[in-house]
This record gives sequence, structure tokens and C-alpha cells, in this order.
Amino acid sequence: MARLEEEFKHLLVENRLPFEIEHTSFRSIEADHGVEEGSMASFGAASTEDLILGSNNNSRRSSGEIVVDLINPDVISDLKNIADTMIASGYDRECIQVCTMVRKDALDEFLYSHEVEKLSIEDVLRMDWATLNTNIKKWVRVMRNIVQIYLLSEKSLDSQIFGDVNEIGLTCFVDTVKAPMMQLLNFGEAVSLGPRQPEKLLRILEMYELASELLPEIDALFTDQPGSSVRTEYREVMRRLGDCARTTFLEFKSAIASDVSSHPFPGGAVHPLTNYVMNYLMALTDFSHTLDSLLMEHDDVEELPPSPDIINPVMVEEESTHEHSSSPEKFLAMTQHFYSITSVLETNLQEKSKLYRDISLRHIFLLNNIHYMTRKVLKSELRHIFGDKWNRKHTWKFQQQATEYERATWLPVLSYLKDDSGSGSGSGSRNLRPRERFQGFNTAFEEVYKSQTGWLISDEGLREDVRTKASMWVIQAYWTFYSRHKNTVSERYTKYTTDDLERLLLDLFAGSPKSLNNSYRR
Repeated sequence: MARLEEEFKHLLVENRLPFEIEHTSFRSIEADHGVEEGSMASFGAASTEDLILGSNNNSRRSSGEIVVDLINPDVISDLKNIADTMIASGYDRECIQVCTMVRKDALDEFLYSHEVEKLSIEDVLRMDWATLNTNIKKWVRVMRNIVQIYLLSEKSLDSQIFGDVNEIGLTCFVDTVKAPMMQLLNFGEAVSLGPRQPEKLLRILEMYELASELLPEIDALFTDQPGSSVRTEYREVMRRLGDCARTTFLEFKSAIASDVSSHPFPGGAVHPLTNYVMNYLMALTDFSHTLDSLLMEHDDVEELPPSPDIINPVMVEEESTHEHSSSPEKFLAMTQHFYSITSVLETNLQEKSKLYRDISLRHIFLLNNIHYMTRKVLKSELRHIFGDKWNRKHTWKFQQQATEYERATWLPVLSYLKDDSGSGSGSGSRNLRPRERFQGFNTAFEEVYKSQTGWLISDEGLREDVRTKASMWVIQAYWTFYSRHKNTVSERYTKYTTDDLERLLLDLFAGSPKSLNNSYRR
């Protein structure tokens, strides 16, 4: 028996075949959606990589499943004969111990070669985000392949050696893989116990989604009593990951509301918070089914306060059905939460706009940010979540901000070009002679030019629209006044031509302050 045991071990060790995986792509959500660092901690999340078996593996498919040869097929019959002899002689415990030891070493070696470390919960909780993010990527890649290919192949091997009917094969299988599986599950549990930080959500959703996808295979692999502990622990870790994902998402809204600024954002540009939130929501659409089911499970839709952008879920469903035949109206829970999040964001932006002393700059800030939100929705999968009604409403909102900007900026400037005591004239420009009106206009225009060349509208189309409308306001009014008084006022007071003004207006909103000084004096 000792000689057979040694031979059994020798055959298992010397005829072991390597199990290798390699990924064909490593697509990241932050690359797809432009998730960047913002006023909250940055985050990134990769979709589950497409994985294939290494070219040095012998594999076969059975009923759609991939089974890999972990041992040289030529020695399987010898291993079976030795196992049968040892079991028949009452040495089944020794036989199982040898097989379990060798095969567990092989699985441990596989995990080690793919940099899956043995980490305690405390080790994981102490990790910074960059390290944790890397480890989650490894976990997702390895977990999929271990469950879908390695465990299936290991169970097949044990069945070949010990026979399909004999429980010894199942016992050997469970004893071999239980500790490595618990190692992987402990990591998942540790992740679920960590702080609920927004940047972690996409990775946690990815882990939960994968765990849900693999659940039927886990149940099939660990059907009987020996595997019940693995099956139970797997379900518990999956539940905790789901709870963690849901809680993290719900706390995200609170994080937006509590994001306070003490200084206005330079140039009235798109605020980092707006960038962060919208790219975050875009990234979450990759997990629409998963996130919606998690939110729906705990009836979070009913707990939300009414959003000004949505009356009730029925309206969302009707609108989705009517306007987007491809829109998944079943995402009602996620839709209402997304409405609520953008509503909180808009409220926050309104508060941030009050930090600007210049009323015109307040409108530019809100114009930039609401336009950015709308563009992100229209150009992504978010359009199916928010629907046309939201898009129309927010298009109107940023257009309204543009109109308010025009009034706040150009009415005071153009008041100098209205003849005596016009009802629209500012009190400071009434009863002025034409040359004084030109002087007043010149000064007011130069002040606008000096400040607003430093303001920023980063979207090229929006910037051109605002400049064009400003030109329509200014050029027509100036040309009318200039034509009426050009023969009675000295050229030194008519400082600019309409061509000059049109050219100067093209400098606005480029984010680079300029001053006219004496450039246009004749």
C-alpha cells in the first residue's frame, strides 16, 4: 500500500498539466465613459474581461461546458487502477489525502501564478483604493475561470479517478477546492465590509454581477452534503456584495448633496462634480439590470421623495414605451433614483452659482453645467433611462440660462445706444449726447470684453451659439446707432466699427483674459 501510495502521488505530480488563462481585452469603464478625477475620489471599473484558455491546454466541450485536462490523459487509467486497489484494501483515506494534497497544491500554484494573494479581511480593509482596485480585477478574472473551467475540470478528473458513483470522488473534489474557494470568498466578504465610497461601486457591482452569473454553476458543482458549506458561504458573500453595492449607491446621492464649495469654480466652467456625477451615471448603465434589481428588491423606489422631474413610475413606463421602443421600462427603480440624483446635483449647482458676484457669470456657470448634463444624457445610454421629456426640459433650462445671460450682460451695454429716455435705457445713459453714448458704450463693452474673455465655455458648439447670439444683440444695435450719428460725432468717439466688434466677440469664453487697452483707438 505504501508503494502504491507513492506511485499514485508520483503519477499525479509528474503528469500534471498547467492551467493557464490570458485575457484578450482589458476594457475599462473609465476609458469608455471618461470617468475622471473630480471633487470626490476618482474611481474606475473594468468590465469582466473576455478570457480564453492558453494555447498549451488540451480542452474539450461537453454540453456547452469547457473541460480541461489537468492530468495527462494517458495515465488516468493507471491512477484509477491504483485508487480502486487502495480503496478496496481499506486505504481510501490515504488515497484521498494524497490526491487532495497534490491537486490542492496545483490550485494554489495557479492562484499564486496569477498574483492572487492570501489576504486576511484586515489586509483588504487596510488597502488603498488603487491596490484594492487591482486586486478586484484579478479576483474577477480568476473567479470566472476557476468556477467555469477549473472546478468543472477538477470534478471531472476526480470522477474519472474514483468513479461517478463513488462518493469518494466528490469528497476528494470538495477537500481539494474548499480552502482556495474560501480564500476567494473571504476577499469578496472583505470588500463588502469596507467603507461605502462612490469610487468602489462599479467594481462591487462587477463582483456581484459575476457572483450572480456563476451561482447556478456553484450549485451544480457543490450539490451534495460535502459541498454545502461552500454553497452556503458563496450565497452569503453574494448577498453581502449586493447589500454593499446598494448602500454605496444610495449614499452617493448624499455625497453629492454634501459637496460644498467655498470658492466659485474658475471661469464658470463645467464643475468637476458635474463631470464626476454624469460620467458615474453613464458607467452605471453597464450594470442596469443588476442595479435595478438590487434597488427594486428593497422597495427603494417607494422610499424616495418625489422628484420635480418625474411624477410617478407609471409615467416613466408610459413615456419609455411611447418614445423609446428599445427603452427597458423595467428599470423603473434605477430611473427614479437617477432622476433624484440629477435633481440633487442641480440643487447643488444652484448653490455653487451663488458664489459668483457677477450675475452674468452665474448664468454662464449654470448654462455650462446643465448643457453638459444634457449632452451626456443625449450621447449615451442614459437617454434610454431619462427619456425625451427630461431631455426637452433640460434643453429648455440651459437655453433659458443663455437668455438670462444675454439680458444681464448686453442690456446694460446696449442701453447707451438707445436714444433719449427710451424706456429700455438705463438711468445712467439717459439724457446723454451721442458722443457720450459712444463713450459709455465703449467703456461698457471693454469691461465685458476684459472679464468675459477669461470665462470658459468648453463645448465648441455651445460657445459658438452664445457668441453668435451676442453678436446679433450687439451688431444690429450698434449699426443702427452708428448709422444715425456717424456724421455728427467725431471718429475718435466712434472707436469701433461693426467688423471690429464682431471680431472681438469671437474672443469671448475662451478662458484666456484679454484687455483692449488702446488697441482700437484711431
